[in-house]
Amino acid sequence: MKLRLRIFLSFLSLAVPLAALSACASTSAGSDKVYVIATDTTFAPFEFQDSNSNYVGIDVDLLDAIAKDQGFKYELQPLGFNAAVAALESKQADGVIAGMSITDARKEKYDFSQAYYDSGVVMAIKADNGTVTGYDSLAGQKVAVKTGTEGATFAESIAAQYGFELKYFDESPMMYEDVKTGNTIACFEDYPVIGYGISQGNGLKMVTDMEKGSSYGFAVLKGNVPELLEMFDKGLANVRSNGTYDSIIGKYIAKE
Repeated sequence: MKLRLRIFLSFLSLAVPLAALSACASTSAGSDKVYVIATDTTFAPFEFQDSNSNYVGIDVDLLDAIAKDQGFKYELQPLGFNAAVAALESKQADGVIAGMSITDARKEKYDFSQAYYDSGVVMAIKADNGTVTGYDSLAGQKVAVKTGTEGATFAESIAAQYGFELKYFDESPMMYEDVKTGNTIACFEDYPVIGYGISQGNGLKMVTDMEKGSSYGFAVLKGNVPELLEMFDKGLANVRSNGTYDSIIGKYIAKE
């Protein structure tokens, strides 16, 4: 019995420091966490591929600047907007930055950062279309929108009033192409996105003033990774104050 007791005590004396070492290893591993950040695939000028197939844009550059400022690591996953949100909700992604509008409905499921861009919605038509002058021209027509965007939400809110149908797309370029081919008469899009596209020769033109929309925010699943959200907000404040933010915005959106 005494022998067994001595063996047990010897084992216990070894087990305690091993457990402590294991705990230290877990802490160390935690400090090296790589956050998975999901984004859209084509939502220029916020995220898109350049001529070298690298993802660039306001969201991409801003996230990188904030991560460097706060010292955290991340892996960017361009998935498309709907897939990015799905990845967040299934916890396959820690956060989403994708020109995501901060709305009351979304706040029920996600925690948002401070707004990093104030946007709005405009209507665009084919560049050589001389008949559509505003919402009153849409009666009986089909209008293109991108699923899950502020543009879609706004179009849905006035569809019955102006008598038009909605056709949904997952990608902005597909939506633009549909308007240019005449399958839809117009599209609703976030002002900076369509403005950038027109400047790049996408074949469209704006025919309405900007309707005030929601601001964009970085999102995490409600109650999840609060430290990531805190770092994003702190980093955003820092890059705003040191001029990095203005530099990034100016790189993609020319001042009027």
